[in-house]
Amino acid sequence: MVYDKKTKKCIPAQDSRLTPDDLFQTVRELAYAGDYVGAQIILAAMPQDDDRTLTYMGFTNRKMGNAAAGMAFYTRALAVNPGNILARSYMGQGMVEEGNIADALEQLRAIRAYGGTGTWAETSLRTAIATGQTFNY
Repeated sequence: MVYDKKTKKCIPAQDSRLTPDDLFQTVRELAYAGDYVGAQIILAAMPQDDDRTLTYMGFTNRKMGNAAAGMAFYTRALAVNPGNILARSYMGQGMVEEGNIADALEQLRAIRAYGGTGTWAETSLRTAIATGQTFNY
């Protein structure tokens, strides 16, 4: 179920009145709250070729302990949109978790090359590389 601001009620995620942006906002809220399974249920109702969908499928899988699936989703998201700096940041953070700092630095350079200097994506990955601490949002 997803909260619909227009009707001020929860409606099924598959409801045709919901825009992809409505669904995406719900996914973000669930993922950031740590409800990765709930986020994946909503993601299943979203376009499966959208780089945002693929990015959050990567994020939720990685946070649930399935790093390989997470990295595969990030790779697919970047194939759709190489300039997706959030996917690059999350992928880089996954690389930090795996101890792969060289490839994480490559993602950081790519974020900067796509104009992401000073963004949350750049700052969070830079911090993860420097400290080893990754982010849950």
